[in-house]
Amino acid sequence: MADMMQYTPGTGLFHRTNAMAKIVFTVAMLFAAFLINDIFILAGLVVLVLAAAAFSGLLKELLRQIPLLIVLGLLLVVLTVLTMPSGDVLFYLIPGSLVSSGQAHLPVTTGAVAFAVTMSLRFAVLVFSFQIFVMSTQPRDMVNALYRLHVPGDYTLMFLIAMRFIPTLQREGTRINEAQLSRGYAPHGGLIGKIEQLGPVVLPMMLNAVAKADTLGLTIDMRGYRKTGNSGRQIIYGGADIALILFSVILVAALAVLRFVM
Repeated sequence: MADMMQYTPGTGLFHRTNAMAKIVFTVAMLFAAFLINDIFILAGLVVLVLAAAAFSGLLKELLRQIPLLIVLGLLLVVLTVLTMPSGDVLFYLIPGSLVSSGQAHLPVTTGAVAFAVTMSLRFAVLVFSFQIFVMSTQPRDMVNALYRLHVPGDYTLMFLIAMRFIPTLQREGTRINEAQLSRGYAPHGGLIGKIEQLGPVVLPMMLNAVAKADTLGLTIDMRGYRKTGNSGRQIIYGGADIALILFSVILVAALAVLRFVM
């Protein structure tokens, strides 16, 4: 399995743009996702980000996040059904035929489904755009762009360490799961088995993560890390960078006009 949140070498569209332009694009997608409530426009933003990933050779990696988004959508549907009984009733989770009183419970309404779909599409836009940024940007370029944006060095360091911990934890979880299976641990199949399998994997993985964080902190102190006034290297803007920045600004401006004027 490929690592999540890991730089992927390539020569695609986003690989040829600098980190600052990609930051502008990612932030623009964030604002665009929260400016719009229309499901069709949000779906169009998802298609736009997927098209950008396809031109950058990163579509296969992004599509691996689809199961996560499906699970999120189902959880949002359940949550909204319990908390937002608005709109027309589509059906009931507990029909009256299953209850002795004959009264149905937990209606699934159009308002709840629309809200769940809207939030799922927003999450997809944010996840996909951020994934493109991370997978097409080398860590040194990311750090340099954050320096140029005058982000404090401590926050930059924490961001990069957090990003590196994601693939580390992924590999750690895979190794722990394989070790448990080699020792004869055999959970039941289906959803219940998946839930039972989490305990023996998550607990040692979190303990190892805490130990790694402690070791990393000591290593940073021993190497004499101090905040510096480094403002980073000069960032050169090419035609693709300027085009990406202009496209991002125009997109957000158009959606803002659509939301607040029309």
